[in-house]
Amino acid sequence: MTHNEVVKIGGTYLLPLVSELYGLEGYETKPVKAHPGGRNVVYTCEKNGADSKILRIAFLNDRSREDFLGEVEYIRYLFEHGGNVSDVISSRKGNLLEEITFNNHTFFICLFKKAKGKMLVENNYRYREGVPITEYYYNCGKVLGKLHQLSKEYTPVHRRYSFFDKYNAEYIDKLIPSSLSLLKGKLGELLKTLEGLDRNRESFGMIHFDYNDGNYSIDFDTGQITVYDFDNSCFGWYMYDLADLWTNGVGWIQFEQDAGERKKFMDDYFKTVLEGYRSETSIDSTMLDKLPLFIQITLMESIVDAFEVMQHNGEEPECDEDLSYLIKCLEDDIPYEGFFHEIYSSDEPFVYEKRII
Repeated sequence: MTHNEVVKIGGTYLLPLVSELYGLEGYETKPVKAHPGGRNVVYTCEKNGADSKILRIAFLNDRSREDFLGEVEYIRYLFEHGGNVSDVISSRKGNLLEEITFNNHTFFICLFKKAKGKMLVENNYRYREGVPITEYYYNCGKVLGKLHQLSKEYTPVHRRYSFFDKYNAEYIDKLIPSSLSLLKGKLGELLKTLEGLDRNRESFGMIHFDYNDGNYSIDFDTGQITVYDFDNSCFGWYMYDLADLWTNGVGWIQFEQDAGERKKFMDDYFKTVLEGYRSETSIDSTMLDKLPLFIQITLMESIVDAFEVMQHNGEEPECDEDLSYLIKCLEDDIPYEGFFHEIYSSDEPFVYEKRII
């Protein structure tokens, strides 16, 4: 079933049922533009310009009821314990998750409070007027640190899947084309390295797994960040989310020509992020030393996601300049997303020549 088919079914069948389930009578419901490879149909629900909500209809069969329950129960736990997240809203039946079946196809329904503020991109990547951007860097770390501290104390009722349930040699071998044998080998080495890492409560737990400025909003009056979209959340290393936050920072300096200046900026940026993070939770220095490893793991996730999207769309696998860049970094063991390496061009950031596969 495609996104457009779900939108069509939604207008005639699903939305009236959802409105009844959640008491959305009188709300104006508008679809949110989907991004490539999206697994959900999302709507904004507004009433008199206030009390906005976000409706999510999951239509792919790649996630189980247990997965969804694990996600929404985790979100509710974070919200109730002071995490800066968009709360999940219970239905009139008292459920965090609802299911609707149409023509033997099951749709999983969730409703969330809309986060206050807006995304950085919606503010043209301008931060709060008169406030240093370092406040934002600090807050990014602080909010993430709070979520991780809460995860260290979290005991799930419905358990989400773990990192290795998806990222394993068998799945990688099946997904990645055989022509990319060097890449497959490098991914296998990364997975073996991860298998040897500690998974104690202080280093391994529920993580967001997609912590970036597209998945949180900022209240530009106060600087408060509210996190959402836990669709990829899983049990993994806290360092993964921090590595995501590191890669999210390169956008602020990506057009700087001098690699030394880029390095200095990123060192200062991440130092501020960690100050915010450590104001809420602790992290062992031996795990921090593995930042280059986990940046490589974020590249692996991006590569896997790219091939999953092609597979879902029924497209022949291909490597454009963006994907080729990520693959080159892994194949040649180039650290830090190539950001300080000669492969990187400030004129054309994070691209490499297309390859035929």
